[in-house]
Amino acid sequence: MALPHRVAAAEAEIAGLACLLDPSGAIFFSGERTLVVADLHLEKGSSYARRGSFLPPYDTRATIAGLAEVVARHSPARVIALGDSFHDRHGPGRLGDTERAALADVMAARDWLWVTGNHDPELPPDLGGTVVAEAALGALTLRHHPSAGACRELAGHLHPVAKVVLYGRSVRSKAFLTNGERCVLPAFGAYAGGLNACDQAFAPLFPGGFTAHVIGRNRLFALARAVLCGD
Repeated sequence: MALPHRVAAAEAEIAGLACLLDPSGAIFFSGERTLVVADLHLEKGSSYARRGSFLPPYDTRATIAGLAEVVARHSPARVIALGDSFHDRHGPGRLGDTERAALADVMAARDWLWVTGNHDPELPPDLGGTVVAEAALGALTLRHHPSAGACRELAGHLHPVAKVVLYGRSVRSKAFLTNGERCVLPAFGAYAGGLNACDQAFAPLFPGGFTAHVIGRNRLFALARAVLCGD
C-alpha cells in the first residue's frame, strides 16, 4: 500500500468542500480535518482461506500500514471509513494480535467512524470507534452504497478503476470518479479488486459524465469519461 512521497495529491472540490485526492485512494478535507477511505476489506485473505482459496495472508497488515501512512501524512482529527472495512462480518474476530494493535495505534487520539457496508453490516464494540449507517460532512452524505440520481455524496462499494490505451499500450489503475457534486472512491484495501469506470453501474450515478482522477506512478491524471476504455 505504501506509495512514494513524490506522488502528490490532487486538489479538488466536491459539493463546495475543498479536498485533496490522495494517491493512496483516500480523500482529505483539510478545512474539516477529515480523512475518508473506502473498502478496506480487512481479512479478505483469511476469508478466502476459510473457503479453500489460499492467498498470501498479508493483506490486512499491508492495508493497515497504508492507512497509517496516509493518517500520518495528513494528521486528521477524524477518519471516516465508508463501509466494507472488513471482508465479512467475522473479519474483526480473525484479526491477529499484531494487526489489532496496529489498527488501534492508527485509530488512537482521533474520532473514528465506521460506516457499515454490505460485507460488514455489523461491527463489534471492542473494535473502537463509532459505528454508523451514514455520516455527514458539510452538504455531503457519506455512505457505502452510492444512491441513484443527483446527490451530494461520498460513496464506495463499486471500487472504480480506469483504463486508458496510449500508443498501443493499456494502463488500468484505481481512480476517483466525480462530477463535482458526488465522488465514488477507489477501494483502499490491498486485495480489493476494481470495476471499470465504463461499466454501466456508474451510468445512473453520473448521467452528465464524470472526471476520473486516475492514480498514476508520479501523479494523478484527470481524464474525461470519453477517453476511457472498457475492459
